[in-house]
Formats: sequence, C-alpha cells, structure tokens
Amino acid sequence: MDIFALILPFLFGIIIGSFLNVVSLRFRTGMGIGGRSKCMSCGKELIWLELIPLLSFFIQKGKCRKCKAKISWQYPLVEFMAGAVFVLIFLRFTPISYPTALGTVIQMIIACLLFVIVIYDIKHKIIPDQFVYSFDILAFAGLFVGGSSWWHVPNYESLIAGPLLAAPFAFIWVVSKGKWMGLGDSKLILGIGWMLGINSGINALVLAFWIGAAASIVWLLIAYREIRPRTEIPFGPYLIMGMYLVLLFGVQVISW
Repeated sequence: MDIFALILPFLFGIIIGSFLNVVSLRFRTGMGIGGRSKCMSCGKELIWLELIPLLSFFIQKGKCRKCKAKISWQYPLVEFMAGAVFVLIFLRFTPISYPTALGTVIQMIIACLLFVIVIYDIKHKIIPDQFVYSFDILAFAGLFVGGSSWWHVPNYESLIAGPLLAAPFAFIWVVSKGKWMGLGDSKLILGIGWMLGINSGINALVLAFWIGAAASIVWLLIAYREIRPRTEIPFGPYLIMGMYLVLLFGVQVISW
C-alpha cells in the first residue's frame, strides 16, 4: 500500500486525538466540550497556532505562551497514539467494500471510546459507564457487520463470547465487594469478548495480566521503592492494550 494513503488516517487520528483529550479532561467537570480551549493554569483562550495537533506542543516547547506553565505530555502522546491506531485500523480493516468500510468506521469509533476510557481510568481509577456501555453496544453490533452483504448473522460462539469472558470477573467483583477488581473491568471485558471471540479474547486477557503485572511492579518500585499489594492500579488500559495486540497484530500466547 502506498505510504501516502496512510497519511490521511494518521492526520484524521491526531485531530480526533486532540478532541479526545478535551473530552477526557472535561468529562464530569461541568465544563462541557463546547467553547474555546483554554490554558488549564491561567485560563488564556488558545489561538489557532496553539491548537495544531502534535506541532503546537513542540512549537511552544511544552509551555503556555502566556504563563509559561508546563503542558502535560498527555496531549501529544494521545494525539500521536490516536493517529497510529487509526493507521493500524485502516491497514487491518481496509475499506475496500461498503460492508468493510462500515466495519472500519465502527472500529475507529470504538478506538475513540477506548482512548477516553484509558485516559480517564489512569487519572481517576474508574471506567465511566457512558463510554464502556457505548463500547459494548458497538462491539455487539460489529458482530453483525461484514460478509458479502451489508450484514450477517453471527454464530453462537461469537454471541456468548462476551458474557462468557466477563462472567468470572463480575463474580470476582461480587465476591470481593469491589476490592479485587472493579465492575467496570468486567463491562469492558464483555465488549472485548464480542470483539475478539473466545480464543482470541482469552489471549487478550492473558496479555493484559502479564503486561499489567510487569508494568505495575516497575511503577511501584520507581514510585515507592517497594511492592505495595494494596495499591490501586487501573486495569482497563492493560485490557485494552491486550485487545489491540491480538486484534491488530494477531498476537497469540496460548491456544484454547
């Protein structure tokens, strides 16, 4: 595929990533997503030069032009990652025919929801119902998209994959009364099961636990210089990372 054909989804992705930053930061703050963007420190309204995805951060050297307050690296990182994920989705779900194009659109919308979930879960240790339920609905709807026509009927295994994978984690939440795992994680796994199916879904969960354990140990050692078992660590980002490693790169660690 011509590399120039990938520039458009990347540019579209970084623009959407800039918007997702706004959504994740303003959600449940009463600010709304409308209105002009402002510096979070001094309240200065940003001009067009300060709103160019990726470039503005480096043009301003990571600082507000007025108050010189540092701008979080979250902004360029989310923008770049959104662009990269959109390119990977475009490659994995190439929109050659309309049914496939519809599947590509669904995958991009799902990616937007998951980006917000990752950011919000990292910051607040909670997965908002509005976004995870939207993800679940789209993941279920995606089961009916594709094939040689506009839609097709999924098999029984695909339909039960979501509830089958999510049920054990919902049980853990009930038994522990939310101390071991949040209910939001099981809601997220519900959609992951519908996205990947049983075998690939299990692989995504295994990857999530492996990556989550390794990253958490490193983070705890850096932050506290010791392992603190009761430290609350968001699991949603690792679930989503595991899902995309399987979905976009076909990573398989076990055969079920």
